Amino acid sequence: MAKGLVIVESPTKAKTIEKYLGRGYQVEASLGHVKDLPKNKLGVDPDAEFETEYIVIPGKEKVLTKLKKLAKSADAIYLAPDPDREGEAIAAHLAEELGDGRGKRAKKNGGPTIQRVTFNEITQRAVRDAFQHPREIDRNLVDAQQTRRVLDRLVGYQVSPLLWDKVRRGLSAGRVQTVALRLIVERERDIKAFEKKEYWTIDAHLSAGKGPAFDAHLVGANPEKNVVPDEATARRIEEQLKRATWTVSAVENKERRRSPTPPFTTSKLQQDASRKLRFSVKRTMILAQRLYEGVELGAEGHVGLITYMRTDSTRVAPEALTEVREMVLSNYGEAYLPAEPNTYKSKKGAQEAHEAIRPTSALRHPDSVKQYLQEDEFKVYKLIWQRFVASQMVPAVFDQTTVDIDARSNGETYPFRVTGSVLKFDGFLKVYEESKEGKDEEDEALKHKLPALEQGHSLTLKELKPEQHFTEPPPRYNEASLVKELEERGIGRPSTYATILGTIQERQYVQKTGGKFVPTEIGLVVTDLLVANFPDIFDPQYTARLEEELDEIEDGKEKWTEALADFYKKFQKDLAYAEKHMENIKRMEKPTEEKCERCGSPLVIKWGKHGSFFACSSYDKSDPNSCTFTKENPIDLPELDSADVQETSQEEYCENCGRPMVLKRGRFGTFMACTGYPDCKTTRRLDQGKKVPDIPLEETCPQCNRNMVLRHGRYGEFASCSGYPECKYVKQNFIGVKCPECKTGELVEKKARRRGNLFYGCSNYPKCKFTSAHRPLAETCPSCGSEYLVQKTLKDGEVIACPNSQCDYQRPVKEAVA
Repeated sequence: MAKGLVIVESPTKAKTIEKYLGRGYQVEASLGHVKDLPKNKLGVDPDAEFETEYIVIPGKEKVLTKLKKLAKSADAIYLAPDPDREGEAIAAHLAEELGDGRGKRAKKNGGPTIQRVTFNEITQRAVRDAFQHPREIDRNLVDAQQTRRVLDRLVGYQVSPLLWDKVRRGLSAGRVQTVALRLIVERERDIKAFEKKEYWTIDAHLSAGKGPAFDAHLVGANPEKNVVPDEATARRIEEQLKRATWTVSAVENKERRRSPTPPFTTSKLQQDASRKLRFSVKRTMILAQRLYEGVELGAEGHVGLITYMRTDSTRVAPEALTEVREMVLSNYGEAYLPAEPNTYKSKKGAQEAHEAIRPTSALRHPDSVKQYLQEDEFKVYKLIWQRFVASQMVPAVFDQTTVDIDARSNGETYPFRVTGSVLKFDGFLKVYEESKEGKDEEDEALKHKLPALEQGHSLTLKELKPEQHFTEPPPRYNEASLVKELEERGIGRPSTYATILGTIQERQYVQKTGGKFVPTEIGLVVTDLLVANFPDIFDPQYTARLEEELDEIEDGKEKWTEALADFYKKFQKDLAYAEKHMENIKRMEKPTEEKCERCGSPLVIKWGKHGSFFACSSYDKSDPNSCTFTKENPIDLPELDSADVQETSQEEYCENCGRPMVLKRGRFGTFMACTGYPDCKTTRRLDQGKKVPDIPLEETCPQCNRNMVLRHGRYGEFASCSGYPECKYVKQNFIGVKCPECKTGELVEKKARRRGNLFYGCSNYPKCKFTSAHRPLAETCPSCGSEYLVQKTLKDGEVIACPNSQCDYQRPVKEAVA
């Protein structure tokens, strides 16, 4: 009989831990949270100091029944969910259900104490050390999690119904979700409002007589160093430069060092995986979770390969530093090893109890585990290993030369400059180089190979290269840049970014075009309504301040109910204002200058299920005098021409209101209708009959290397090659999951032609006809072994479930939407 009952969240984690603990322990999985606020009501009483009503999550009764049965025969109970706020809350709820009311002892006289154990990595050393130092549940951590949960519930359950009433059902608002959407919308409006300005650059191709020729860049058109504003100015300067004498005015040689970057935090991993591997934030976190919980490594068995992946700390354990330094010395030599371990400062408010994301052993080289990992798992592990090893190596050293050149002509001097850089010692770059959003000055300098130059050296002009440019608007956010922006502003937590980015796409508030977020019409409408009516709650600075308050609650510096009271005071005020003043988009009728093609009445813009559309102003179904009674044509009359209305030759009256009936022509032939029927039902899309211009994108076609463009089709926007019809490439929205049926294709997000709903199919269609109405996830079902799971949205919320109809495995999505 097991003497110790250990409870973790996932079956995979349970399998890894049980191997390290041995036969004296039984390790079980709670499958995530076991208790939550009820779905059918608010579950929070603001008038009673925010008293919460937690219930057992539907579907978790069997799990709890089993755990309670095992607890009765256990000599000790250890709660070992993840070492963060969510994990602490899971442990607290398990203790409530298994405990004696205080959550400290099992429900039997003299029962064993219920203790909490945490570890940042699932290794034998870390797990056994944790069990030698168990502790009580940290109530501050639990309070911080509960505060966030209550904040999200108050906003979600009290603002979302307003959107249902004023816009359409199925929409949602979130405390952090809406702020993230606001950033995307504001960036889009900055882009639309941006006015391009012309400017010119002038490069001079110069020769020193010996050595390679090089390009120098004009850094000032006059002593004030104004930009060359137009072609006329550029041509005037060009003529002056053709007659100029060129002399080196200064040469600066210096050694420049580039230091390695810290090991990964959650957000940095998400950004680097997005840029380097093209993985979505969600995909990266799923893969990292697998590597943390454990992978089967042949004779070694189940092994956790990385430390806990939800962290904002750059701290590294002393034993890990010792190991990686020994490995660097052994594999790369003394020249690559710093005299002392490199240390890095974490951002303000970071949880230093956690470590950075690193391999559990630096000695476990990516190539040694490649055969046991799936392709994408290997890519993420390699990225983490390289970044960690590089963080404990010496800086890279560059020899940098900056040359200033004067071009003198007719008494005027035009300054030019060129910078060349040569890698002298690769240092940490031997292992890893951080990704960037775009090219910088350093990349430009590395391209230039300069001859030996000295002050006073005369140069010969080979060619002038004037070039027209236009200022560019700020770029749209992609996943990496949006995560970076959210983190820098202190909005939300990296552990919730994947859920937030997923939600704003699933709600169709934004869509990805060329990898960039573009707000949809519904996204623009919802953002405008919420920001106008809730100026405090959805303000980025206020949202960041709330995150700081959660940190203060976790540190025991602030009482959770006081923080909620301050928030609710502002929220109540905004909510009351919104209930009274929020515009009813459903009833919107915006006049236009367009005319109805059927009856000539003015067209108005109305709001429908799929957004705004043109409608004839003569159609008014809400008119109390209108009557929509119709019936089939009872007599054999000839078909009527379009838009004709003809009274029947018989005297026939409406069965509903008694008015005369008339004969109308409909889509399927003639029919009888009341004369009180709304006159004209003409509607059309806003863009119908108008050519929407293609929008050039930054990416290139993988088939012909031409630029991609954003086009507007019958079923919405799509990205395709600008070389159509010569090249028919259309970009597909891959979700990062291999097809479980044919094994060779990738699963793609698609939109049904008729109803417009999303579904998922194989990229090898029509050879492979696999489809799924729910988003597949690259996770094996722990119950029946199905190769994949799916994410569903049910009445009770989002769940991850097995697609096998014979299997009832199901669990809630762990991370709640902020």
